Amino acid sequence: MQKTDEQKYDLSFTQNRELSWLNFNQRVLEEAADPSVPLLERLRFISIFSSNLDEFFMVRVGGLFNLDLMSPDAVDNKSGLTAKQQLSAVFKRVKQLVEMRDSVYSALLPKLHENGVIEADIRRLDKQTAHFISDYCRDVIKPIVSPQIIDISHPFPHLKNKALYIAALLAKGGRELLGIIDIPDSIPPIIFLPGNPRKFVRTEELLLNMAESLFPLYKIKEKAVISVTRNADIDFNRSEDFPDFRSKMSQLLKKRERLSPVRLEINGREGKISSLLTESLGISREQAYFCKCPLKLGYSYILDGYEPSLYNPPRAPLYPEYLDPSKSMIKQIREKDRLLFYPYDSMQPFQDLLKEAASDPQVVSIKITIYRLAKNSVLIRHLCEAAENGKEVTVLMELRARFDEKHNIEWAKVLEEAGCRILYGPEDLKCHAKICLITLNGKSGVSYITQIGTGNYNEKTSALYTDFSLLTASEEIGRDSADFFRNMLTGNFYSGYNCLLAAPGSMRDTLLKLMDDEIKKGPSGRIIIKINSLTERCLIDKLSEASCAGVRVDLIVRGICCLLPGVEGKTENIRVTGIVGRYLEHSRVYCFGSGKDQKLYIASADWMTRNQRRRIEIACPIYDPDIKKWLGQYLEILLSDTEKARLLTPMGTYVKKAPGKTPPFNSQEYFFRHRPLFYAMQNKKAKGILSKLRGKIFKKQ
Repeated sequence: MQKTDEQKYDLSFTQNRELSWLNFNQRVLEEAADPSVPLLERLRFISIFSSNLDEFFMVRVGGLFNLDLMSPDAVDNKSGLTAKQQLSAVFKRVKQLVEMRDSVYSALLPKLHENGVIEADIRRLDKQTAHFISDYCRDVIKPIVSPQIIDISHPFPHLKNKALYIAALLAKGGRELLGIIDIPDSIPPIIFLPGNPRKFVRTEELLLNMAESLFPLYKIKEKAVISVTRNADIDFNRSEDFPDFRSKMSQLLKKRERLSPVRLEINGREGKISSLLTESLGISREQAYFCKCPLKLGYSYILDGYEPSLYNPPRAPLYPEYLDPSKSMIKQIREKDRLLFYPYDSMQPFQDLLKEAASDPQVVSIKITIYRLAKNSVLIRHLCEAAENGKEVTVLMELRARFDEKHNIEWAKVLEEAGCRILYGPEDLKCHAKICLITLNGKSGVSYITQIGTGNYNEKTSALYTDFSLLTASEEIGRDSADFFRNMLTGNFYSGYNCLLAAPGSMRDTLLKLMDDEIKKGPSGRIIIKINSLTERCLIDKLSEASCAGVRVDLIVRGICCLLPGVEGKTENIRVTGIVGRYLEHSRVYCFGSGKDQKLYIASADWMTRNQRRRIEIACPIYDPDIKKWLGQYLEILLSDTEKARLLTPMGTYVKKAPGKTPPFNSQEYFFRHRPLFYAMQNKKAKGILSKLRGKIFKKQ
């Protein structure tokens, strides 16, 4: 994109995607400061904030550095900023967020201590505990660490991405040099102390404390815990010759660990160490961040055995009451479309469907797309069983699921060895669609059972993310799904379908047309879109056009939202709600119109440029009137949230909803408490119940 494009786009109601994402991550950090959230869950929100920021630097900041090298004059079509200008704005904003994280962590630490979660001060241990720590350092840590000085004979070592190290400024005979101590992965992140199983020390603090003993010839003038973040935005479309795509991916992944640094984190004060490190790493001063909060808080997930009040109440996904696990899933789906609602529902019904299909004599084939899987995937076992039972099993395995690439390569080998046919997406299109097609050939001919979802086939994340999974025997959806897999096998990635919306083919144009239909209705038009992110410029402009026509637009956007609502003459009829709570809001639902003319879809795709143009995605229409009605009410319930929801302002910041007359309302908690209403609707036993919610349980905020 050239600079002249800045004049082509109206920037008065849009904002930069990177800064929008950072504002979203601030919302995550605000959960850590929320006194209504249990204390250990607050510590985990700080951990989530930090890991989110890690990935942001690896991918987005890394990508901006690449863009600045390749196209320094290119400007962002939502903010008019070049890559260099975006980087400058990002570095400034991240510094503010790091300071906020320090403040939140410092305020949380004494509260944790008061409740028995005690991080011990190594300098103030009693004699018995100090002796235990001394023995542990001597017997466990010292034999496997490799301290190194940096001089002409000892070149600066490669610091692994996101690994922790101790850096020390060493002095001897008027000479100063840098020392580096690695922290091996084999050492646990925290050590619980004897006599008090709730008291612990962090391993990096132990290494920091024993630095003097590891450099006995030197005086240590400064020392700190450090971590380097590296660019992980590798180019998967490189043209080198490889025997197959899997081999290419394996080779490219080996290069990721050695890509250039984009950030230096220092747990300590600014000093000479930071100058030496930034110079050695080849980064600028503004890429170095100093903090008091630990650089890694993943240990918060292994802090068990404390008072139950420190954690969220335990809740496990349940098998839906409207399904009978003792009966055929295929028959139950043929009776009526079924919608699984994660994490409130278990993924078990879908797994039962695959297990049944693996041995059903009428099933001739199973075709599925895979993006991310759990470490011990039940789905893989059922697919292998199906192939071993003589079913034709075709798996479109996406090897470029970021940071799961190695995992997916290994699963592809397992499936291939079991007799499954494996194919990969094209080099220039990542397959993000979530679809499974089971084809049966019985007495009445060929029929289909189709599953289409908004999230991955991952048992672990299905208990943490909100997602939908539609199970249907619709002939129309089944035929389109069969065409989809046929197109994937023949390289026809841009084809359109009768009822499914697919990217990069028809989805974006159809979304524009659906919005045009609402624009024609003027103030009677209605659009509700629930997605993770909104960045695609042509969809943003069409939403603005709808607002100008008087259409009432609600956007429920968890993460990036490049559209600014409430801008006079541009987006004043658009409201943007973001929900950050116990569960990650991951489902995508598109709703156009109201009443009998309402069109409603669930989808794998966000409204981002990458989803609409550079990914294979699917959106599926909802035909079942009960499910359609419930999903419409589901969107209204989300919009009624006053506890975890925030409203996006025209300035790009988030604010809490003004308190109404009703008590604070948490939509995620509501769905857990009122699952029977959803189940009843799927069983056609709750006529009118859901329609009363708006007037009886909620009042519009």
